[in-house]
Amino acid sequence: MQLRGVKNLVPAIATSDGAGVKLNRTIGGPELDSLDPFLLLDEFGSEDGADYIAGFPDRPHRGFETVTYMLDGLMRHADSTGAGGMLGPGAVQWMTAGRGIVHSEMPRQEDGLMRGFQLWVNLPASDKMCAPRYQNLKSEEIPEVDGGAGVEIRVIAGEAGGISGAVSGIAVEPLYLDILLPAETEHVQPVPGGHTALCYVFEGDVAVVDSDDNSAGDSVVEVPHHTLAVLGTGEAVRLRTGADGGRVLLIAGRPLGEPVVRYGPFVMNTREEIAQAIDDFRAGRF
Repeated sequence: MQLRGVKNLVPAIATSDGAGVKLNRTIGGPELDSLDPFLLLDEFGSEDGADYIAGFPDRPHRGFETVTYMLDGLMRHADSTGAGGMLGPGAVQWMTAGRGIVHSEMPRQEDGLMRGFQLWVNLPASDKMCAPRYQNLKSEEIPEVDGGAGVEIRVIAGEAGGISGAVSGIAVEPLYLDILLPAETEHVQPVPGGHTALCYVFEGDVAVVDSDDNSAGDSVVEVPHHTLAVLGTGEAVRLRTGADGGRVLLIAGRPLGEPVVRYGPFVMNTREEIAQAIDDFRAGRF
């Protein structure tokens, strides 16, 4: 089994989005515009309500998927179809915007810890004009796997330890895992071969080791807190922690290899399709 090494490291860049929510951005930032099929990865996290209270008011989407993973706090979502609901700690919302939807996510707290992630996933050309849909999952609906030696794995999508994730039916066949590793621990996690893969460290520090023989020649790349590691080819990744342990998102997806034309919240394959999206939105056809 070939282990994936680290191709490059991308530190998160502080920015803001929505109506001024403070974020740490890796994919979609100045160092990494995209990572096929992924278009954006943001981490939000603050105990100061001023950093997030303005939220993400109504905004249109077409041609891709948004994935919100809440760690702490409460966020309410609503959209132009009349759907809505609450995202609490540990919850996941996988929204397929398809042909068009107007969507909002607004905090339901004025202060206190609000923490989580948003990932944008591209849709293949054949699915860009599909009907919008949601997969809304409460924390207790996310399977958890014992990875041994104290390792805990939340399986949002894909498979780990023979357990299938809560999210299904996604075109890029994603793997989305939240992996908690205690201090001085190693864990080898299978990753689908041929998939684009990344590891984002959001607690502690984690190293990626691209050898399985524990020899002095092991290639070890330390991935600091708030840093994304773009992984190379292979069928698994070997993670190692030091004295403080760590927690990571391990995300992978089948690359689409298609042209990408982006205009704000519209992601299509041609400029003509972007122009049509703008026209449809202005005409109220979302």
